[in-house]
Amino acid sequence: MTRIDQEAGPAVAVAAVPAVLALLVRRPRIALALATLPLAVAAFFRDPDRTPDSQAPSVDDVLSPADGKVMYAGPGQQGVAPDGAWQQVSIFLSAFDVHINRAPYGGRITEVVQRPGTWLAAYKHESAHLNERSDITVEREVGGVVRRVHYRQIVGLMARRVVTRVAAGDVVRTALAEHGPYVADQVLAVEIVEGPAPAGAHVAAGKLGGEATTVGIAKA
Repeated sequence: MTRIDQEAGPAVAVAAVPAVLALLVRRPRIALALATLPLAVAAFFRDPDRTPDSQAPSVDDVLSPADGKVMYAGPGQQGVAPDGAWQQVSIFLSAFDVHINRAPYGGRITEVVQRPGTWLAAYKHESAHLNERSDITVEREVGGVVRRVHYRQIVGLMARRVVTRVAAGDVVRTALAEHGPYVADQVLAVEIVEGPAPAGAHVAAGKLGGEATTVGIAKA
């Protein structure tokens, strides 16, 4: 089942105006063609079911927060990843990808920071630290060891707003849906295989616990 996020309402209403005007001036064929615009806008806010919605992931699983193409996977990049030893995953979302983001790992949110910035094209490296973004840190204790996952939602040239519906102190489960127009950098204590994610797939980021495991792409 695919749902449409509540944030779609205002954007769909604005996109529908040309079609309504065409109907008012009795141009039904033009109105029909223009009706594809609000449908396309609604599709941007789609939230399809994912495997974790019906099958809880392992406590060791870290999932991708978004569909898209893996642009970078490896040690944390200076100026992008937090200080310390991190593995970083950067995912680019095109206009055709699902833009409803999900928590990559369950636990208690310890910090949410909204940072103002520019609107550079999201595929540019410098957008990770210059563009407007939301930084979220999740912690979870497993076997007496605190695991920490930091993830970042970043705006781009087209999608210029991040809507983050969680706050410090909230407890989230892995793959909990939360809206965000673009996720550029995922700084995770895992490894990941670089490559594109097929439409409608869910990228498996890796596993925590013991030695990090390199994994591929798991179909949703």
